[in-house]
Order: sequence, then C-alpha cells, then structure tokens
Amino acid sequence: MTDGSSGNSIDRQRLPLIVKIYGALCLISGAVRLPLLIALIVVAVRGLDPGSANTSLTFILTCEHATVLVVNAAALIVFGILLLRNRRRHAARWAYGLIPITLLEGLLNLALYGLDVSLLLPLVQLILLVIISITADPSLHEERRLQRRLRQMDARDAYEESVRVNMAGRDLTGRGYISLDFFNLFWVFVFTCVIGLGIETVYHWILFGEYQDRAGLLWGPFSPIYGFGGVLLTVFLNRLWDDNPVLIFLASAVIGGAFEYFTSWFMQVAFGITAWDYTGQWLSINGRTSGKYMIMWGLLGLAWIKLCLPQLLRLINRIPWKWRYSLTAVAFVLMFVDGTATLMALDCWYTRMAGMEPGSPIEVFFGEHFDDAYMQHRFQTMTIDPSMSGRA
Repeated sequence: MTDGSSGNSIDRQRLPLIVKIYGALCLISGAVRLPLLIALIVVAVRGLDPGSANTSLTFILTCEHATVLVVNAAALIVFGILLLRNRRRHAARWAYGLIPITLLEGLLNLALYGLDVSLLLPLVQLILLVIISITADPSLHEERRLQRRLRQMDARDAYEESVRVNMAGRDLTGRGYISLDFFNLFWVFVFTCVIGLGIETVYHWILFGEYQDRAGLLWGPFSPIYGFGGVLLTVFLNRLWDDNPVLIFLASAVIGGAFEYFTSWFMQVAFGITAWDYTGQWLSINGRTSGKYMIMWGLLGLAWIKLCLPQLLRLINRIPWKWRYSLTAVAFVLMFVDGTATLMALDCWYTRMAGMEPGSPIEVFFGEHFDDAYMQHRFQTMTIDPSMSGRA
C-alpha cells in the first residue's frame, strides 16, 4: 500500500465519539458567540464619540482582543463542522491553526486583566486543541500504528533501516523538510530554548566580559523567546529548507525582527517590563528591534534551517519508540508548569511594584518565595514599571 493510499485510509477512519461531542460544542459555541460578539462590537462602535479619538493602550488592546475573539469564534464553527464530518486531516490542520489564535487570545486576556478566571477558557481550549491535533493528525496516527506493529513484530533491525532510509518525522509530501506536528514542534521549542540561551549567554560574555543569567523561565536553562522564535522559523521556512540561502536569510531576519518586536511590546503592555532597549542602534524600531539584531536573526535562521534542523530530527529519532510519547508528555507537563509559574511570578511582581496588597493566598505564596530581590536576580535584564502597562 502506498503512503498516499495509507494516509487516505487513515483519514477515513472515524474519530472517537468524545471528539465529535467536542466538535458539536465548538460548533454551538462559535455559532452563539460570533453574532453576539459582532453585535456588541457594533453597539460599542456606535457609542463612540466621533469627535474624540481614543488612542489609549487599553483601548487598542480591547479592540485587538475583540478582533481575535471574532476570528476564534468563526474558526471554531469550521473546526466543529470538520470534526462532525470526520475530516481528520483538515481538522488536524485547523487545530494547528487554532492553537496560535487561542494563545493570542490568552495573551491579550493576560495583558488586559492579569491572571484571573478569564484565562481559563483559552487554557482549556488550548489543551483540548493539542489533544485533538494529536488524535486527528493522520501522520501521528500512522506513527502510533507503526509503533504498535513494531512491538508485535519485534523488528528492530527493520525499523532502524527504515529510519536510515526514510527518517520518521520527515514531511513525506515533499513540500517541507519536517512534518509540522505537535511532537516535532515541541522538541524544536525545547531545543531552541536551550541553545538560544546558550548562544546569548556566550555572546554577552564575549561582548561585555561578564556572565549574566539571561534565562526566561523560573526554573531551568530555558529562554522561551528563542523557543517560540525557533518554532516560528521552522513553520514559516519549512518549505524553503532547500531554497536559496539569501531568501532564507532575508525571511529569517524579517520573521525574527517582527517576533522580537511583538515580544517586547507584549511584555510591556502586560507587565510593564522592559527586557531590552535598542534605542539609538542602526535601524532601531522603537527600541524593540534593530537592524543589527535582525541580521543576527537572519544568520540564526539560516543556520537553523540548513544545519541544525536536520541534526535535531536525527536526534529526535534516537528517542526509543516505547518512550517516544510518554517522554514528550512528561516534558510538556514540566515545561507547562514552568511557564505557568513564571507568568504567575511576573504577575505578582507587577502587583507588588504597582503598590497593591496581596489579594489571594497564591499572591502571598509568590511574594514569600519569589520576592522582588529573587525576581531581579533571576531576570537580570528586566526592569518593571507598572505605569507602562495597558491593563484595564
């Protein structure tokens, strides 16, 4: 049986009933929320005073939040229909598309309201989307089928030969280098978190002759800006992996510079944090990125696509099949806990700097264990000014 016919047969297999129930909920939720959101936006726009232009940061964030909610609701309708109609392949693609939209919704909630109950809905939706994408994606389904078959046949030699000839995790359609599934992208994130932090630490030591802790999470040698940057470069440049190096360099420079700008902007509007300031540098854009660092992103992207990504895929394939998914699940939980605790610590740091008293036991806990001195020592490049945030 060919790969295409095998993929089609997998695509025709029925999704579990619980997935279809979730699809119905997505369809109902989107169908109810979309007209309601549009009506609220229309009422709000009509209520605006045309003579006064409201350009406050909070107003801008609110408009962006409303736009993302509308897009999310419309996408949920399509996603729900695909799940109900058992379109596995298309549903998996929509799930991968909904993940960044849901992340953006959560980030805007965080920027406007801090850590409160408004984050629960996008958090639950994000977890379910990850589960659905893994369940529905035919390529991951085929990997799990092969794993079960290998256990039954005990054909280790045949497996090693298949990995050598046709490496698992490659994009077998030929459109890109790797398959853009959750498993691959998660390990891209982890790897680039670590290697990016290492490069930045060594760069700072060579340039200024001092060691500085430049980690971005509470625990571990991780810098999530490089992790998410690596994922973005992989997603957008995957189809260009065998293309002209100049094109890859230019695309990497633009993507990296835009992402660095957005990250700096979000940290400021959400927590009043300034982590870097490139004001005065060549081609500086509001001090958030500059020509120098866009060139560095271009070089990093070129090295990543041409050299590092193939080696990383080989490293991923050295994970034994029987540990493949369990190890990924454990690592994901640990990274998720680390990231959530970091956001909570930053939020509590913000409230303390804003002069607000702890309003919950969790804020007291973080105040005792991750006080201002600890946060300043852990995040040595950050300064915080609550007046610069855009919270409602």
